[in-house]
Amino acid sequence: MNTPKLNPKMLTVARESRGLNQAELAEKVNLSASNISRMEQDFIEITPSNFNSIIGVLNYPEEFFYQEGETLPSALALRKRNIVAQKIMVPIEAQVNIYRLNLEKLITAINYPEISLPVLDIEKLGSPAEAARKLRKLWKIEKGVINNLTQVLEDNGLFVINFDFNTDRVDGMSILANGKFPIIFSNKRSLGDRQRFTLAYELGHLVMHLQTNPSFKRDISHEANEFAAEFLMPEKDIKGDYKDGVNLNVLADLKRKWKLSMQALLYRANDIGVITDNQKRYLINLFNSMNIRRREPAELDIPKENPMKLRDLITNYKNKQKLNVKQLALFFNTNEEEFLSKYS
Repeated sequence: MNTPKLNPKMLTVARESRGLNQAELAEKVNLSASNISRMEQDFIEITPSNFNSIIGVLNYPEEFFYQEGETLPSALALRKRNIVAQKIMVPIEAQVNIYRLNLEKLITAINYPEISLPVLDIEKLGSPAEAARKLRKLWKIEKGVINNLTQVLEDNGLFVINFDFNTDRVDGMSILANGKFPIIFSNKRSLGDRQRFTLAYELGHLVMHLQTNPSFKRDISHEANEFAAEFLMPEKDIKGDYKDGVNLNVLADLKRKWKLSMQALLYRANDIGVITDNQKRYLINLFNSMNIRRREPAELDIPKENPMKLRDLITNYKNKQKLNVKQLALFFNTNEEEFLSKYS
């Protein structure tokens, strides 16, 4: 029987998930940064003593470091603020990879069926808005408001995972498990309206860009925004809601109905020609003067949507295999406390 070999890539992802660079980990385990680097590149072996020190600092069970797999970059563009420091992004991407590895292990164990995600080439369809209309039709979504977008995504085969990115500068990202199962990650810190738009934005990337190889000259982030706006606020359904004009009271009422931010509704009114650019600028200035541009009134907050699909699959697997929580955590190569924080 072959002796399991430590996977140095798991050392990297474990370190990065804890927000440590090589020098910081080295200091905590009394090694040099160059030694940590060589260990992660598999240039030198890790002694049992050093390994015990490392796993003690990183707080993962020994099994974590022996699991197979690679770390992958996020599949598509992120939804984030303009500038996000690498120190912020690295732990998020590491956590995304850990969730992906866990999901890959689960879907292999339960023989989860592959989904067929629509491929919507906007060079053929004409526009991101047309792609959004096409997808609503394919998925048989009724006209008007999508009351629970997360459920729609999960019902159509996607996985949605919410976790705390430890920053409000990054809203979401998407990645494929086993190269074929799409996962959308959203930031638990986001308000409900922003969460919903992020999910639609990432969905746009997945259906429009994942399989179509868009050219570098295209602004795929702008295309994803256009897709999300039409998918969540179809022009033919929302246009009549602006019949009495656009002001803060109207936007507040529409926020309650469409479950999207007042600003998103304002921009949508401009996009579909209900208000002029000058009117939009006036209202944006009003948002600024009332200090509600970054944080709209709390009494208008939209409830966050809670993904259920992955948790249900894990619960079914636990019951079928007759596992306790500790055993289930070990299946996912993590400790019990961390497992519960991720999946309970």
